[in-house]
Amino acid sequence: MSATPVLDTEPLDRAVAALRDGTRTWTRTGTAERIGLLERMLPRIAHGAPAMVADAARAKGYEATSPWAAEDWVTAPWALAQSVSAHLHVLRRLSDGRGPVPAWAVRDRDGRTVVDVFPATGTDRLLLSGFSAQVWTRPGTTREQVLARAAGAYRDRPGTAAVALVLGAGNVAAITPLDILHKLYLEDQVVIAKMNPVNGYLRPHFETVFAEFVDRGWVRFVDGGAAEGAYLTSHEGVDTIHVTGSERTHDAIVWGTDGQAEQRRREDTPLNSKPFTSELGGVSPCIVAPGPWSDADLRFQAEHIVTSKMNNSGHNCVAGQILVVPQDWDGTERLLDEVRRVLRALPPRSDYYPGSALRLRDVVEAHPGAETFAGEERRVLVPDITRPDDPLLTDEVFASALGVVRIAGRDPAEFLRGATDFANDTLPGTLGATLLVHPRTERSHRTAVNTAIAELRYGTLGVNCWSAFGFLLGYTPWGAFPGHTPQEIGSGIGFVHNAFMLEDVEKTVLRAPFAPWPRGLFTGSPSLSPRPPYFATNRTGRTTMRRLTDFTAAPKLSKLPGIFMSALRG
Repeated sequence: MSATPVLDTEPLDRAVAALRDGTRTWTRTGTAERIGLLERMLPRIAHGAPAMVADAARAKGYEATSPWAAEDWVTAPWALAQSVSAHLHVLRRLSDGRGPVPAWAVRDRDGRTVVDVFPATGTDRLLLSGFSAQVWTRPGTTREQVLARAAGAYRDRPGTAAVALVLGAGNVAAITPLDILHKLYLEDQVVIAKMNPVNGYLRPHFETVFAEFVDRGWVRFVDGGAAEGAYLTSHEGVDTIHVTGSERTHDAIVWGTDGQAEQRRREDTPLNSKPFTSELGGVSPCIVAPGPWSDADLRFQAEHIVTSKMNNSGHNCVAGQILVVPQDWDGTERLLDEVRRVLRALPPRSDYYPGSALRLRDVVEAHPGAETFAGEERRVLVPDITRPDDPLLTDEVFASALGVVRIAGRDPAEFLRGATDFANDTLPGTLGATLLVHPRTERSHRTAVNTAIAELRYGTLGVNCWSAFGFLLGYTPWGAFPGHTPQEIGSGIGFVHNAFMLEDVEKTVLRAPFAPWPRGLFTGSPSLSPRPPYFATNRTGRTTMRRLTDFTAAPKLSKLPGIFMSALRG
């Protein structure tokens, strides 16, 4: 029997000690220098992007030239460049003596104060025509409070020097660097980031991107697994913790894993009482409102639905897991047939995340009527879930399995009431949800649609837009709907990203065109946006995202024609 390896804590202690020294210099770093740091980061992102994408693709089982690699451009270098650009936009406003949020962007909506955060620039309007994002503040928050409280750390409430531990996620490349940016720029904290073993290969790329921050003692990266993570969470030199992962990870850190863990939870006597924020996923729904969908609408939205499942092989905290459809709508079976067609037609790929094969096998064994695609149970559709205790309704599968739930309703209003109650009261988690609704249905049932948008308790709600898009924009806060507690952590506590540095956030509502250009002209959702490049079915997504990443890192008008030409061929 082999001996348990002894944990080498020396490199961890050395990293924390270096950061303790760096806390004082970071809090004294002015806005102008913080802007310069981000401006100098963008060329490093662009230069290292092809290698970062190649390493991610290789780790996930395909070549960098594969159509699947479009997602690696989206969720690695482009997401990072986009977030850096968003922070620069806001910091430059502050440097110029303006408020972080334009006054016109903060307004009343049916008694609630909301903030229009996207599009933020003319380029946003051009490149993502028809896309928008609105942050809803908590009930009772006034317009004056929103404007006064935004970016407090840069105005009248400077942060306190601290060392933050970021426990990196293993699924999406951009999660760890975006969490680091949030801690540095919004919370004024230096960061030790522990890489997840699943994507630890990204560490050299991140160290290059953050090279100046590493050199000046503001960021450190370390490797390791659960033992290293546990050591750092209890390290006396670490002041705060942020984790992206599972409810089990949070509970192990806060309450422990021994026989007294449940007693500690009941008595609210945590083993670790450090300030803790988290993003922990859940079971995400995609709600389909009945309406006058054409065959082309059904095909396009089926591609949308499958993308929300098959992106990253379903290894996403907001992967679409439950498709909520109208029981009595004549479009339901036609939509499901289109979903099957897309699942069948996509090129093969593996479910690479540890444990995913076993979880998919469990889904198939629990559902005799399950349909499999692409062989080896790699894509699973469960077309009619009826049991309230079905495991697809109670557990995040974190793999490429999609379940279907049918909700009764004589009209869109009745269906939306039932679907909203089902999502809120049955499905665990509050991180993200998607609502697909035809523009004509929204116009004719505006009150019902607005009520559903207001009442769905999710940190990000995408209307005709997969909620994951909110993770990418930088301007949009990303996190669970408020209300979770350490005892019942759900999808987590707190928001990250949030380049406008808004406080009192309740949720983000995203919108995208229901149909692509030019068909959107005839459906009531006019825009210049073709099929989105992040769609799994996009024929030129990889080229478009490579060009868009280059433009985002170094904008030049001469680059726009190439982006548009590629996007239109997608």
